[in-house]
Amino acid sequence: MYVGVVGPSDASLDELDAAEELGRGLAQRGQVVVCGGLGGVMAAVSRGAAAAGGTVVGLLPGSDRADANPDLTVAIPTGLGELRNALLVRSSDVVVSVGGSWGTLSEVALAVRTGVPVIAIGGWRMTTADGRTPADEPHRVATADAALVLLDRLLG
Repeated sequence: MYVGVVGPSDASLDELDAAEELGRGLAQRGQVVVCGGLGGVMAAVSRGAAAAGGTVVGLLPGSDRADANPDLTVAIPTGLGELRNALLVRSSDVVVSVGGSWGTLSEVALAVRTGVPVIAIGGWRMTTADGRTPADEPHRVATADAALVLLDRLLG
């Protein structure tokens, strides 16, 4: 299975720690990690997965493979900028978001709209205009361990 991991390039230390732990856990489960291939959460999840012997595919926004973080197994320069977010979502069986930024929110929104399950560690909370939580809001968890347990359940 392919698990997309999304999150900010300007991440907090807690987000980076969670992403690295998530990457290790995904690799130990034999999951292929798909990410944006640059820094922040993307570099942390790549580092964790690579350290555990996993496969990490980075879909780079630019045209230069040299921009990739060093822990990718495969770096794909798309030249698409933020439009690569749709490629990441469509190539993933589940998306896990760690933290939040505008780019992360766009990836979560694309996943929800296309029916790809989303697990969120922190980040944005969705509410309707009248303050209710929408039925299709991402599954919210507090830790990478909790995300991995939920992922195991979702992927069967």
